[in-house]
Amino acid sequence: MSLKIFAILWLPLRLGCCMDSLGLFENVMRRFYQFPAPTSEGLLEDESHVPPEYDFVIIGAGSGGSVLANRLTEIPGWNVLVLEAGGEEIFLTEIPLLAPVLDVTSFNWGYKTEPGLADDKGKGGFCLAMEGGRCNWPRGKAVGGTSVINYMMYTRGSRGDYDAWESMGNPGWSFREVLPYFMRSENIRIPKLDRRYHGTDGFLDVAHSPYASKLRDAFLGAADEMGYQVNDYNAERLLGFSVAQANLRNGRRVSASKAFLKPVRDRPNLRISKASRVTRIALDSQRRRAIGVEFVRNRRRHFVRVSKEVLLCAGTLNSPQLLMLSGIGPSEHLRSIGIPVVQDLPVGLNLQDHVSMSALTFLVNESVTVVEARMASNPANALDFFLRGTGPLTIPGGAEGLAFLNTNRPARSLGSKDRRPGNSLFGDDDEPNVLAENDSDHSDIEIVMGLGALTGDTSGSVRRILGLREDFVKEVFGRYEGHDAFTLVPILQHPKSRGRVTLKSADPFHWPKLEANYYEEQDDLDTMVRGIKKAIELAGTKSFKRYNATLLPVAFPGCRDVRFNSDPYWACVSRQVSTTLGHFVGTCKMAPREDFGVVDARLRVYGIKGLRVVDASVMPTIISGHTNAPTFMIGEKASDMIKQDWGEIVRPSRL
Repeated sequence: MSLKIFAILWLPLRLGCCMDSLGLFENVMRRFYQFPAPTSEGLLEDESHVPPEYDFVIIGAGSGGSVLANRLTEIPGWNVLVLEAGGEEIFLTEIPLLAPVLDVTSFNWGYKTEPGLADDKGKGGFCLAMEGGRCNWPRGKAVGGTSVINYMMYTRGSRGDYDAWESMGNPGWSFREVLPYFMRSENIRIPKLDRRYHGTDGFLDVAHSPYASKLRDAFLGAADEMGYQVNDYNAERLLGFSVAQANLRNGRRVSASKAFLKPVRDRPNLRISKASRVTRIALDSQRRRAIGVEFVRNRRRHFVRVSKEVLLCAGTLNSPQLLMLSGIGPSEHLRSIGIPVVQDLPVGLNLQDHVSMSALTFLVNESVTVVEARMASNPANALDFFLRGTGPLTIPGGAEGLAFLNTNRPARSLGSKDRRPGNSLFGDDDEPNVLAENDSDHSDIEIVMGLGALTGDTSGSVRRILGLREDFVKEVFGRYEGHDAFTLVPILQHPKSRGRVTLKSADPFHWPKLEANYYEEQDDLDTMVRGIKKAIELAGTKSFKRYNATLLPVAFPGCRDVRFNSDPYWACVSRQVSTTLGHFVGTCKMAPREDFGVVDARLRVYGIKGLRVVDASVMPTIISGHTNAPTFMIGEKASDMIKQDWGEIVRPSRL
């Protein structure tokens, strides 16, 4: 590590310890890494250079697109172009603990939802404590996509998630059939895990943070008291407690770009065009085929032809936007904004997200958490990171532990070591017995332990990232500013509420209209309340007693007319602080067409040849856990399907 790099990282933080330490860093990040987005006015037609024809054009270099670019260019005769609106990541994006701060940079599209206002009687609503009643919805804008700014969690979900996909009319997507694709991507760096579930030769590193706080042991120690085991949630059972598995290599972030693109950037049949904003997929309405892609780069319009397929990998919010801009979507909606309809499909519907409540704070009596001023004033943290790949800067977004719970069933009956037939994924032949029913492995709540809290957010950086109003945060956390505290974040796993993505206009540079509709279904709110109560129970276990873990004793504004710590109180709080982890899925649903499908089981858009969607938007239902790992899997599986459909021999992936 050079002294210059060390100075860039640590000196601004050190100087800022007396004047909003991370706030100063946030301003630096804003200043140097935010750039104005182009507008539709003043664009020039670029007739001097028409890019050549490509076999495949991939729209978006995120998790799905990066895998496709890697795997499709294994065929030497296939030429592949990747179009990405963002630019390259920088060394600061490698620092896991700084993940939240990246949301204020140009690596994030910066989307906000429509207001989640209460009704005329003051009932309902969501994100009520946020600025303007709008939720912040971060989405990655970089080579690597959201994997450049996310919290790096690697969770696959449960076996039942994928078996359910298959039962919905999607052959080939059962757990048995997708597990090999998870394993093909993976390079597990955690010893003593069950290798029947983990790959060791893939591009994608999966590891624990090399740093362990004292609270990590307390978190894991609470498992037995709550009737769960400490387990590997990416193996036989989901339910239980675990140290967070994350995409890390030597303590640094491993994005989709680092994992899948960097090793193959020199392939002669791969071209990546950065800062290239796709505006429309060109369709031949007579042949009903995708024939090319229009995009803007350097304020000039470009068009590239496609001989085989356009592969749309722009993510759950932008993939439906581009389909609708191209004339594929709900016909009534498209006509209302003047877009000619090419194919009437339910694009943009079925939007799902893991809503969470990120303000559940517990005070502790020792210096065992992340507090801004203390972190910024210690140069050893930067030295540990750059010289050895260790220290607290390696904690992925500050998240140390995950617990997957079922709040509806007695915990003692869950996660047992009983291996009776039908209760294990593996039989005598060491093959997954995925046909066996195991309903007890269903999780309705995930709890993430964060090693910091809004009490330590002296600069207000985290507040701004979450979008919380300043007056709200001051009223709740002001008296405890600078105190050591940690957060337990309950996350709703299987929401019944559905949102929607629509267009505001036919201008491709206008943001899409994002309707979250959190807690539209009462069952979602009831489950979240149970999750909050489980988190409080967790913090009250004997493991946390030595730290005197104490729920922050302050009633939230907007909920003070309800008895503190009651079920109605936590329901009110959930509507005030409705946060996201960016797990948006479902807007280009994979399903039979009669079941409101947009793509079939081979991810082909219904009614349009030469066009597939390969990202989280195809998930018919959201999985249990974080959605980045399943998106890598979707890219792996899609690459095999594409090769098969174009006559290439595919070596079967085996367990």
